[in-house]
Amino acid sequence: MAANQPEPGRVTTERRGHVFLIGLNRVAKRNAFDTAMFQAIGAAYAELEHDPELRCGVLFAHGDHFTGGLDLANVAPDMDKGVIADLKPGTLDPYGLHEPRLTKPLICAVQGICLTVGIELLLSSDIRIAASNVRFAQIEVKRGLYPSGGPTIRFVREAGWGNAMRYLLTGDDFNAQEAMRMGLVQEIVEPGQQLARALEFAEKISAQAPLAVYTTLAASRRALLEGETAAVGRLHTDQQPLLQTEDFKEGVQSFIERRTANFKGR
Repeated sequence: MAANQPEPGRVTTERRGHVFLIGLNRVAKRNAFDTAMFQAIGAAYAELEHDPELRCGVLFAHGDHFTGGLDLANVAPDMDKGVIADLKPGTLDPYGLHEPRLTKPLICAVQGICLTVGIELLLSSDIRIAASNVRFAQIEVKRGLYPSGGPTIRFVREAGWGNAMRYLLTGDDFNAQEAMRMGLVQEIVEPGQQLARALEFAEKISAQAPLAVYTTLAASRRALLEGETAAVGRLHTDQQPLLQTEDFKEGVQSFIERRTANFKGR
């Protein structure tokens, strides 16, 4: 198990088997995002994407809070230049709005305060776990901005128009129970248990056939982004390569032998 900090004081990374943990680590600032933290997250996502041994990521935060949002004193002077989105070569967009994007599953675990960019990162992940003490808010309209990291797309898609506008247009707080009612999170756990629960999901996903998992994720995204007709047109085409894999043969053999499959990702 190895750990490193691509941007000291910003993000930690740790490998646990096939799972890659990515931790926000600017605790003294309530994990507020400056440009260095965006770059560090982008680098961590790229590491997850390109390492064949890594099959699933978990995004979490050190300390009592997921994030207090943007460190406006740091990022405001350069926001008109698009510096936040101006990632270094070889990194991935943490919002998942621009290609290339992460093609492996990402689980997100949140606690405490989760403002603005925190919701945007949550919505760009695939499964979301919230501690019962989370306080969410998309407060850009209170600062003379609008949420440009994806909520006008994803919040609306996940929660429905009325629910999304209720919070995007007012900047009001909402709690974990409300987030679950709207579909923004899938489970609520006791504070301190959110990372462990996210790891359970990540380890279960990592035990499945990796190529099948990635294809399932890609097909589901295609239906959202390109429409049902485009997705239906690829169902048979995308299945064919999987039928030729060693993992498919292992899946069949494990079924016959009534044992747990040991997938290799090939």
